Amino acid sequence: MTTAVLLSCHGTVERLDDLPAFLSNIRRGRPAPPELIEEVRRRFQTIGGSPLLRITQAQADALAERLGLPVAISGRLWHPYPAEVLGGLHQRGVRCVISLPLAPQSVDVYHAVVREAAGRQDGMEVRCVPAWGLEPALIDAFVEVIDEALARFPEEGRAKVTVILSAHSLPQRIIDAGDAYERQFRAMAAEVERRVAPRGNPVLVAFQSQGMTGDAWLGPDLRATFERLAAGGAREALIAPIGFVADHVETLYDLDVEAHVLARDAGLARLERAPAVNTRPRFIDALEALVRRELGTAAPQAAAL
Repeated sequence: MTTAVLLSCHGTVERLDDLPAFLSNIRRGRPAPPELIEEVRRRFQTIGGSPLLRITQAQADALAERLGLPVAISGRLWHPYPAEVLGGLHQRGVRCVISLPLAPQSVDVYHAVVREAAGRQDGMEVRCVPAWGLEPALIDAFVEVIDEALARFPEEGRAKVTVILSAHSLPQRIIDAGDAYERQFRAMAAEVERRVAPRGNPVLVAFQSQGMTGDAWLGPDLRATFERLAAGGAREALIAPIGFVADHVETLYDLDVEAHVLARDAGLARLERAPAVNTRPRFIDALEALVRRELGTAAPQAAAL
């Protein structure tokens, strides 16, 4: 056994007592104010804790079954860190790691941490999957969840429901400095819109989960998007959080709890959410295709059905 896959996610905590350290990591070492810690704690408690690591492990297990290779998981900002995981893989004889971030955009920030960790292991090679927001099977998976969510609306008028494609916001200064995140996300969203819009559904892009800071963040945010829809006479909307490939606090709280309050205050009568792609087969197809491309191997015919 010499090759393994490492799926990297943003990371999350299992214990709420770890929130101060986790938030400090997100803030690049700056301690979080007590009121921020308490607000994030409240959100985690409201949803019963984040399922991110559980879902990420299930994604890894499904991919490992497809590939016949070990697939491990790590967090960029919390345990298990890549250094911890790669050390264990090295002890098992792994000498080549396919780094696959579970974020289709801005993959370099994940790869950098993996490469640094691999550099501490003797003779470990890292192959990095490039930005993959335009992977056909990924777009298919997004369209599947959107279709399933639209089916909740009455057939009459379903095609008039606006589909909001959302992603996590970033500080505007990061975008202004040249980060490709917004450009890459909008390109991915355009592919989803190309599949959805011909049915009649209007499609908008929004950026959610802005940080609790005083500086400018990438928008439009959800509040402004809902207000725009209501001002135009819309009464219903569907959010598809295609910027996330697993359900976690940004979907389970920010969308399933907070967004409903924002929508109601804006004047919308109904708001639905498409689920994250999580472990649906078409999403695992996308991950498999990315890894096989790096390995130079073809998928078995049965996996393509």
